[in-house]
Amino acid sequence: MKKISLFAYVFLTITISAQGKKFFETGEAVLKNPVEKVNLNFEYELPLVKVEIDGKMYQFLFDTGAPTVISFAIFNQLKLKEKHTSKVSDSQKNKQKQIFTEIPEMKIDNIIFKNIGTVVMDLQGTEFGCIKIDGIIGANQMAKLFWRINYSENNLEATQNLTNFSIEGYETIFSFDPKMQKTPIIEAKILDKKIEMTFDTGFTGSMKILDKYFDPKKGNVKFVETYGIASIGAFGAGKPQVSYHFKTGEIMIDQKKFGNQLIVTGSTSLLGNEFLKKFSYILDWKNSKIYLHQIKEDEPKLESFGFGYRFIDNKAKVVLLFNDKDFPLKFDDEILSINHISLENLTNETVCTYLLNRIEKDVNVINIKIKREGKVLNFVIAKKEYLK
Repeated sequence: MKKISLFAYVFLTITISAQGKKFFETGEAVLKNPVEKVNLNFEYELPLVKVEIDGKMYQFLFDTGAPTVISFAIFNQLKLKEKHTSKVSDSQKNKQKQIFTEIPEMKIDNIIFKNIGTVVMDLQGTEFGCIKIDGIIGANQMAKLFWRINYSENNLEATQNLTNFSIEGYETIFSFDPKMQKTPIIEAKILDKKIEMTFDTGFTGSMKILDKYFDPKKGNVKFVETYGIASIGAFGAGKPQVSYHFKTGEIMIDQKKFGNQLIVTGSTSLLGNEFLKKFSYILDWKNSKIYLHQIKEDEPKLESFGFGYRFIDNKAKVVLLFNDKDFPLKFDDEILSINHISLENLTNETVCTYLLNRIEKDVNVINIKIKREGKVLNFVIAKKEYLK
């Protein structure tokens, strides 16, 4: 499975009015068969689906943590009308005023969605452009149906009747509170604190909690500190910040105990795909339940070369560092090459090649050449497992 460095993708949260709540209730879904199978592609730790709009095919993200979104290109192609505008915040607290509209029809395989409320925006940043995401199938749209998902088999199915999905053998049940845009919010207990976590299939990581819930000066929890940009939102990267990665002995998600989980602090509290890919699960908005059947177990590990980098203006820049004593790299170093593969003079196409197929992903030691304050420096860095 391809994985994009240390960065987690988290898309949208929305600040909306009562008008917005009514807006997200609109639309209907029409199925040809009792159970419809959707062509899912779980890639880059994200569930992606093909969508047909006005005879053209697009790639959308299947994202429980966001509302439905279409690009400005689709909005203009269909000559849609603005219903209203509202401030939209992404996961990095970046805010923009966006257009809200209704899309008359979209097809996902044999499922036809009609008059779905949608936000109009273009997902920004190199990462989203390289993955080629044209929009989002959001929670307000998903809530029209029941869904069964298994990432390991690229399996996504939908039905209008829960009895078509046997929940026998789904040993874990999460209750959730659907917010205005229908995003599922689950109550967890971590470090003896009650935390509301978004069940977020647009989050590539495992678990994230708000910074305020973790104090590195209290308790005996082993942790590692990082500084920089660790996640990307719909409007791009947030500001550099200190984050803490730690493992827990035991946590509660709803009423279910889970042991030895890897958690990071940040600007939101989320449950994401690194955790969810261990399960087959069913989404049930009618009863506000998520049914999970565990299909695999693995020991969560935090392995890294001690830094993370992004492509900014077609240059590879160090934007994240672990707090390691005497670590040779510094924030904002420009990476010239990794293992003698040049990262200079990149085009948009080669940026996407190296973003989605990281040079360092299958090796344990790298030779890295960087430029800092006009000087060219060379280092050898070994991969390290943190929190062993």
